[in-house]
Amino acid sequence: MVSKVAVVGCGNWGKNLVRNFARQGALGVVCDSDPKRLDLMRREYPGVEVADRFEDVLTNRDVKAIVIATPCDSHFPLAKQSLLAGKHVYVEKPLARDVRHAEELDQLANERNLILMVGHLLLYHPAVNCLKELIASGELGELLFVRSDRMNFNLGRRDWSVLWDLAPHDLSMMSYILDCDLTEVNRVGGWDTQGDGVVDVAYLDLFFPVRGRTIPGQVRNSWIDPQKVVRLTVNGSLKTAVLNDAQTENKLALHSQTAEGRMVVEYPEYPGVEPLHLECEHFLKCLETGERPRTDANNAYQVVSLLADVEERLSRKPNLVATGNLQR
Repeated sequence: MVSKVAVVGCGNWGKNLVRNFARQGALGVVCDSDPKRLDLMRREYPGVEVADRFEDVLTNRDVKAIVIATPCDSHFPLAKQSLLAGKHVYVEKPLARDVRHAEELDQLANERNLILMVGHLLLYHPAVNCLKELIASGELGELLFVRSDRMNFNLGRRDWSVLWDLAPHDLSMMSYILDCDLTEVNRVGGWDTQGDGVVDVAYLDLFFPVRGRTIPGQVRNSWIDPQKVVRLTVNGSLKTAVLNDAQTENKLALHSQTAEGRMVVEYPEYPGVEPLHLECEHFLKCLETGERPRTDANNAYQVVSLLADVEERLSRKPNLVATGNLQR
């Protein structure tokens, strides 16, 4: 029997979680404080219970797990209350804004033998997993550099920096494909272009210690780019992989050059399954088997730790926020 989950927050991203859990027969309750959103959920998912109070979800005995898709500042308190109520938890990235909070949530889940999963979506992306396998097989040769660009035009997100919104995807994905748990930030820069104290353009220069070597990398994030960019580039001595997730087809391409200097492009095959479907399916499987999720609190801890350090650094200087080495 599929465990029933409650999705808390059915905004731009939460509605996608609602859709996927509903398709897998696991949606029991939808919770949101906005009556218009709840009315829409009633119409789209007849028979599914709706609630405008989070407390009603916590006390619902039929709900075995709570899926949290609310603003990131609320992730820690909502996840903590859920775990204390004996509910399994899936929480969207980032797990928390404070390293101590991430540790506390992990401890609570372990003490109560509950599943705690973080929504690092790209670790379930078929193209990302295909690329990970190609790297492991040596298809790209010796890795030289890795860069992730994630940019769009989004002036509506004004309550935290662009790094907390976008960089969790980049950091979790890059560490995953490289099998690296000790990512180091070498340099950081960020700009508050609107003059409101919120960093909306930023970059991170990184080092990835991998099997005795150090692979350099970079993350570039922006909320003021009118052209959406979702691109990962992995340069190798034999081939360069480009994963362009903004494309509908041929997202993953391998570029190489023949001895005559001719450029060759290959398109590896991978399953055409929605990553979010696979992520939600994995969560439900963990509820059934009790296995620890691929994207557990340990996986999320590094992201929270790095971004907390970066945020502290960026908060020291306004406008041209920070450059130079980041001491860890």
